[in-house]
Amino acid sequence: MDNVNEVEILLVEDNPNDAELALRALKKHNLANHVFLVNDGEEALDFVFARGKHAQRTIGFGPRVILLDLKLPKVDGLEVLRAIKGDPRTRVIPVIVLTSSKEEKDIVESYRLGVNSYILKPVDFDKFVEAVKDIGYYWLLLNQFPANK
Repeated sequence: MDNVNEVEILLVEDNPNDAELALRALKKHNLANHVFLVNDGEEALDFVFARGKHAQRTIGFGPRVILLDLKLPKVDGLEVLRAIKGDPRTRVIPVIVLTSSKEEKDIVESYRLGVNSYILKPVDFDKFVEAVKDIGYYWLLLNQFPANK
């Protein structure tokens, strides 16, 4: 991606297989033009808050939606969610937890912190592709965003 201020989807996923499946699903349905992948929670926060190697970004320009795994290296997904939803500059960015964690405490804590949706990763390839496609369509095409987010 040439312009990191045009990111529509920030995919935060440390599992290369799941990341590849999500990217393939988005590409298959023409939703992958502006996807940026990070592999850990620390880089996700650097990207969102335009710091570190992402300091050239401008806070307030995307992403339009964040697909966030919970079990991440460096900084876990719940801490990433807490930081994003706790900052007035970023709290309106929709965050969709896309995880394999069925733990009730993760679900409850995610919603307590302000997650917009909590989706379990389907194990079946076709269902995973369908879930990612539906997420992309809804959050990028159907959902209305505030003019000045």
